[in-house]
Amino acid sequence: MPAPQSPNQNHLLAALPAEEFERLRPHLEPVEMRLGEVLYESGGLLQHVYFPTSAILSLHYVMENGSSSEIAGVGNEGMLGISLFMGGNTTPSRAVVQTGGQGYRLKAQMLAQEFKRAGPMQLLLLRYTQALITQMSQTAACNRHHSLVQQLCRWLLLTLDRMPTNELIMTQELVASMLGVRREGVTEAAGKLQQAGVIRYRRGHITVVDRAGLESQVCECYAVVKKEFARLLPDTLQRRESRAQSPDTRRAAVVRLTDRNASTK
Repeated sequence: MPAPQSPNQNHLLAALPAEEFERLRPHLEPVEMRLGEVLYESGGLLQHVYFPTSAILSLHYVMENGSSSEIAGVGNEGMLGISLFMGGNTTPSRAVVQTGGQGYRLKAQMLAQEFKRAGPMQLLLLRYTQALITQMSQTAACNRHHSLVQQLCRWLLLTLDRMPTNELIMTQELVASMLGVRREGVTEAAGKLQQAGVIRYRRGHITVVDRAGLESQVCECYAVVKKEFARLLPDTLQRRESRAQSPDTRRAAVVRLTDRNASTK
């Protein structure tokens, strides 16, 4: 297992005052989050909350027939488990690891106790919750009113914003599940972006060659979510921006969508 990263790589934890953070530090448990791992099931009792550092988590609403679509994503900008301090111990959504990586978890009881102190952490978590609700609402509107190409652009940009590196490896099935479409739809949408010269797409590999072009193709939903996070969480945004990208990380972003069945073809 790779060496655990610092809790400060999670922007919420990093934004806490030193006293609050030191009170939590001994209770933060480093965890490896594997691609496709289910952290919460719909209706399950929450035992822990999670603070991703390099992993990205996806909240899915699952229908009775088993189909699902993503309602929000959580990366190093946030945490998983807001239901715990919003008055309930369960959630109707399923939480799946979208991008494998690392993070930290905290026992639910510990977070509840910290929240009840009504100090800086409570205010920070409430602001984050409002930003997350905005993301959920915007995702619902986007899925209803915008094209699959625009939805894919939004998803790619939000995912790349959360990545500690420019490379993402995941199955096409998982991408399709997040967007609530068939896998063939993801392939078709990626093909259109390639024709526009925004990405290069080949056998499950996507290389973003023109991020500005990608942003020109995306709907307004991407900007709405970013602006709301910036408005509500300027302290966490400042930490993110302080890590200016190096020349290497400004190179074309590579997104690998590895087909689970590729080896059999």
